[in-house]
Formats: sequence, C-alpha cells, structure tokens
Amino acid sequence: KHGLVGLSGLFLYKAPLSKSLLIVLSTLAFILAVPFQHYQIYFIYNLQAIKQDLEIWRLISARIICLDLKDVFCSCLLIYNFRIFERRYGSQKFASFLLGSWVLSAFFDFLLVEALKLAFDMSVNILPSGFLGPVFALFVPFYFSIPRVQVTHILGRFSITNKTLVYILGLQLLTSSTSIWIVALSGLMSGIVYHNNVLEVQKLLSVPKWAARTTSLTLEPVFASAEPTIEAPVGMGATLDIQRQQRMEQLDQQMMLAQLNQTNRRNRRQGGLINWNRLFPPLRNRFNTNNQRQETVANEASGNVAVSEEQVTRLMEMGFSRVDALEALRATNNDLNMATNFLLQH
Repeated sequence: KHGLVGLSGLFLYKAPLSKSLLIVLSTLAFILAVPFQHYQIYFIYNLQAIKQDLEIWRLISARIICLDLKDVFCSCLLIYNFRIFERRYGSQKFASFLLGSWVLSAFFDFLLVEALKLAFDMSVNILPSGFLGPVFALFVPFYFSIPRVQVTHILGRFSITNKTLVYILGLQLLTSSTSIWIVALSGLMSGIVYHNNVLEVQKLLSVPKWAARTTSLTLEPVFASAEPTIEAPVGMGATLDIQRQQRMEQLDQQMMLAQLNQTNRRNRRQGGLINWNRLFPPLRNRFNTNNQRQETVANEASGNVAVSEEQVTRLMEMGFSRVDALEALRATNNDLNMATNFLLQH
C-alpha cells in the first residue's frame, strides 16, 4: 500500500513542472501569510504604483504569489487537474504556454482596466495577486482539447459532464474578490491568443531549448516523481512510454474510485437527492487483456468500420486501452463522445 506522499508522487509522475508549481506557489503563499506577513506589501498587484511610480518589479512579484490562501487552494487544485496537458505535450511546451499566457495576461490586465476607465469611468488600481492569469488561460485548451462527456442529470434538468467539477473550481476562484473577473478575462484572452498562435506568438513567447535542457538537468531531478513500481497488465501500448502513461491513468482512476466509493456509502446512509452511482459509474478493469484479443479486435476493426487513429489516440490518452477504444469506436460509429461515455459506463 502507498502512503499519501507516495500516491501524490505517483499521480504527478511525468508532470515535474506541475509538481514544482504546486510546491513553490503554496509554500511561498504560506510563508507570506504567516511568518512574513509584513512583506506582503511588496506583492500587491498595484497598477497605479506600476504606472506612476514605475515599480515594474511588481509585474513579476505580484503576479506569481497569491496573498489570499483561498486563491492558492483553488489555483493548486486547478493546476493539479490541468497536469494532463504537461503529460500530453511535454514539460517544455507546457512551460511555454504558461510563460506566454503569463506575459500576455499582464498586457490584457492593463488593457481591460483602461477600457473600463474610458467606457464606464471606473477606476481599478489593485488587482488580485498570484499566478492567476495562466491558470485561467488553461481553461482554453481544456475546453477545446478535452472531450465533453455527459455523465448524468441532477433532478432531470441539470446536465453533469466529466468537466463539470473543474468548471465549478474555476467559478469558486472567480468569486474570491470583486475585481478578479478582470484577471480571469485577461487570462482567457491570453489563452485564446496563445492557443490559436495569433501573430506567431508561440514563436515569440516560448521556453528556449537550452533553457529547457538546463532546467531538466538541474531542477527536474528535484521535483520529478519516481516511476511507479506497480506493473500493469501487458498489451497496454506500443511503447514503454505509452504503457507508463496509461499505468498512471489507471492509478488515477483507482484512487478516484476509492474516494468516490467511500462518498457513495456515506451519501446512501444520509439519503441524499443525488444518485452518485450514476454520477460516477463504476469503471471496469479495462486493462486485463492479452495479445491474442488485441490482434483479433484489430483485425475485426480493419475489416468492418474504419476507425480514426486520432480518435483511438485520444481515448488512450484518457486512460483506456487500445482494445477497448477500438471496440467502443466501432460500436458507436466512430463517435468520440459516445465512445467515451460507453467506456465510462461499462
């Protein structure tokens, strides 16, 4: 059995940048909140001081460390959920997105504040501090890249999807202060600009290869999580890297199921209105397959419905085996959302 520290390391495997952000941001915020509270004045996102007193350094200090512990908690939860992009794209590309959206969101912060002053005669001098711009920017690839799968309905009216809880976290962060909507909007705008590579911004704002190599050699050994020692059944992927990735997704699912089963038992005793069994249906073991079954399904797939390899890859990135992905896509006529829903319910 793994301890909590071991489990957290497993779930952050192949996501060293996400792990470093979680550790550094939460630690610095706690230090400023408790023992060094008198230094918080240097981390206030004061736009007036930046423009009039030329305190340019606030664009760095005030846009990294959160002064509100509630913002820190929500931001860390969102970063943890968005670690899938670091696993999918690699640490260098993920870091480039964070850097680009961080720089662009500073520009959009000033642009939105000036627009409010000109249009509505509203003066905003202080914005919430912290690494909020890139966090809100990550909702853009989350919206466009992660398939939306309807899980259930609450009271027959409200649709619940696999992305609902992440959006609820974003809304919770959005309610922390009256002016955070400016930071959120600028973060979304920067995410859209960078995600769509407007004006070749991905070339202008990216982490150089030499910097990525240097960081990989110096800092990655400190923050990298050890490779999981739990071996998964064979037949999960064509390469060792894919097998490791899918083992991590399986561990994530097992941990989530353990937590949800405990919640289900508690809710059944309390008699709640929401059927959590429908909200989070049990996941069967999708990895107990052998090479003979893989070859059979692959031959059937090639002989019947033409399955998109891209759709298969996306399902495998979500933690399903290639065999089950092929079966689900064939059964749903190559519909990604229906196939995902089919796999979640069986």
